[in-house]
Amino acid sequence: MQQSQITILIISIVFLAVLTSAVMLLAKCVRRFRHNRRTGFMDDMEGHDFEFFCAGLLEKQGFVDVEVTRGSGDFGVDILAEKDGVTYAVQCKRYHAPVGVEAVLRTYGGRAYYDCMVGAVMTNQYFTAPAVEAAKKLRILLWDRGYIEQMMEE
Repeated sequence: MQQSQITILIISIVFLAVLTSAVMLLAKCVRRFRHNRRTGFMDDMEGHDFEFFCAGLLEKQGFVDVEVTRGSGDFGVDILAEKDGVTYAVQCKRYHAPVGVEAVLRTYGGRAYYDCMVGAVMTNQYFTAPAVEAAKKLRILLWDRGYIEQMMEE
């Protein structure tokens, strides 16, 4: 093989490697854009709109008697629902940062106030370590952004 043929072969291999990397990067960007478009709208909702959005998700998951409580004086519970004979008290938190322990404590109190069997906090974000620890102790379910995204896909 002549030197010019080897040079052309090396240039071709480098070009294909760069092209393959560019295509893979573009595919990753498209997946991220689609994901953000599908779930990013939650971050732009007003609090009460997020509560109705969460109520709709619960209904799609087979919950019945789904009721969004009044905006203030709700004792830390935004949604009351039932599934398979189990009653739920759900607090919704549409935040820009991780949800802390206060939401767990309010849900715990609201669950007792509404005499529900299960308490849960739903959020477009994730939870702080103290919130997770408190939820385990108080038996409060934590439904974070990843969990909501799973619910949306079902």
